[in-house]
Amino acid sequence: MPTSAFDRLKPLLGTPAEIEDGYLDLLGAADQAGPPTGLTQRLMRTTVLPRVYERYWRPALGRALKGPLGPGMAGEIRLATQLLDLQPGHTVLDVACGTGRFTRAFGAAVGPDGLAVGLDGARTMLAKAVAEGGPDTVVYLRADAVHLPFNESTMDGVCCFAALHMFAEPETALDSFARVLKPGGRIVLLTSARRAWQPARLIESAGGIVSGQKMFDRGEIAASLRARGFTGITERYAGVTQIVAGRLGRAPRIVGGGG
Repeated sequence: MPTSAFDRLKPLLGTPAEIEDGYLDLLGAADQAGPPTGLTQRLMRTTVLPRVYERYWRPALGRALKGPLGPGMAGEIRLATQLLDLQPGHTVLDVACGTGRFTRAFGAAVGPDGLAVGLDGARTMLAKAVAEGGPDTVVYLRADAVHLPFNESTMDGVCCFAALHMFAEPETALDSFARVLKPGGRIVLLTSARRAWQPARLIESAGGIVSGQKMFDRGEIAASLRARGFTGITERYAGVTQIVAGRLGRAPRIVGGGG
C-alpha cells in the first residue's frame, strides 16, 4: 500500500491512527467495536471465514437470501458503483468492507486522484483484504462502523452492504453515515427486508433472532434516510433483502434512536 494513500486518509480522521499489518488500526487490543450481536457477527472474526468469504460464503448466502432473481456479487458491485455515481477524484467509504471486494472496485472507479476507504472491525477480514492487493487508491481502516471516526462532510459516497442488520445500533450508524457525507453525497445500503405476509414474517423474524440479525421492514430504511435529509431515494427488493440508495441534501438531520 503506497504511503500516499495513508497520508490522504489520515487528515480525514478525527483521531490519530497507526499503521498495523497494512491497515490503520483505531481499535487496538479490542476484539471488536461495540457489543456482539450474534452468531453471524462472531463468524466474521474467525480465521476460516475470510478464506472462503468472497468466493463461497458471501455469494452462497446472498443467493439464499436474495432468491433466484436477485443480483449476484458482481451485479451488486456494479449496482453499488452506479448508485454511488462514483467519479474520478471522489472519496468513498466502504463500511464493513470484509475482504475488500467492493473497496477494490470503488478504488478503480475513483481513479488515481480518488480514495476508496475500506472499514471493518475484524482483523482477519482486513488481513485478507490487504493480501488481495488492489489499486493504489485503496486503503483500509480498522474502526467502529457505527460511530465512524471521520470528520464531518469528508465522503462523496458511503456504501454499507450486508452489515447494517448486524449492528447493535443501526439508527446511530445511519446518523454517522449522514454526518460524514458531503452535501450532495450518495449512500447505498444492502440489508434485510422482512415481508409483510404474516407467515413469512414470522419465519424471517425467527431466523433473524437465531442469527443475531435485525430484520427491517420493507420501506423502513427508506423512511430512515428521508428523516435524515436524503432525497431521490430508490428501493430494490429481492427475497429478504433490500438495496436502498439516496442523495444527501444540504445538511444532514441527525435522528438517533439506537438499535
